[in-house]
Amino acid sequence: MSSVSRSRSWDVHRLPSAERRNVLVTGGNAGIGYFAAEQLAAAGAMVVLGSRDAAKAEAAMASIRARVSGAHLAHLPLDLADLSSLKAAVDRLELGHLDAVVHNAGVALDDPPRRETADGHELMFGTNHLGHFALTRWLAPLLSAAPAGRVVTVGSFAARSERLDLDDLHSTRDYRPKRTYGRSKLAQMSFGFALDRHLRAVGSTVLSVVAHPGGALDALTPSRPPVLVTTPAERLRALPAGLLVQGKDAGAWPVVRAVLDPEVQGGQLWGPRVFGLRGTPRCEPALSHMTDPAAATRLWAASAELTGTDPHLAFR
Repeated sequence: MSSVSRSRSWDVHRLPSAERRNVLVTGGNAGIGYFAAEQLAAAGAMVVLGSRDAAKAEAAMASIRARVSGAHLAHLPLDLADLSSLKAAVDRLELGHLDAVVHNAGVALDDPPRRETADGHELMFGTNHLGHFALTRWLAPLLSAAPAGRVVTVGSFAARSERLDLDDLHSTRDYRPKRTYGRSKLAQMSFGFALDRHLRAVGSTVLSVVAHPGGALDALTPSRPPVLVTTPAERLRALPAGLLVQGKDAGAWPVVRAVLDPEVQGGQLWGPRVFGLRGTPRCEPALSHMTDPAAATRLWAASAELTGTDPHLAFR
């Protein structure tokens, strides 16, 4: 079967069974993470929602259970901005294996002031990239114990126009919220591609895949009260934008395919079919600045040092 016909056979509304699979979704209580969790639960997976806020996680799980009969769900208290807490968080998973982790949680700051994590890292870079980098190390044994574990990193369209400043990873000299956010997502994507190269080099059975939601707006997203409420008026105003972008339910489709499709290969990038902004998921070429091995090597070394993490991430 050709890759084209395989791609056309994927139905976002009729997912393959994910029974007996364990999936952790960071930031699974809202946005893309919530809809990825809902869709994976509907396919039969046991989905763990990684979230700092227990009340929001409980609300998300209640919303999923209202739509998915017999959903298997759990909440993992997880704060990616607190590196010292991550090992203990993973120890609480109490799973024999983890089939996939979706590195989705993210911080986006619209306000000008620059903020830092408790570890002294710029908040967006520290949470979006460094937190997931360190989390991967602690999850490595569980992922390696699965028959075919996957690390799915959720990137962003915002990374397309940014370039990493490897001498200013914390944006101390050049802090502009949108640029810093885009660079943090680029760092995540660069790591996702580099991680797969590392996994292949050490002969691991784990794959690393990158996915992005394209353009995903709350106003085009179906309501999931109390997680998200969109009014008819908001949806009406957003209709013209729907020609170019989509809701967050559809934005989760590339992520879910990266988790479940047996034909997905490590090192691939999955996104929406239409201009990378909307539509059903497809494998798309990654831009060269996202896969640059030299930049990724420097970023990886800096990330290991900043997080105090084993540079091999326990994949050997």
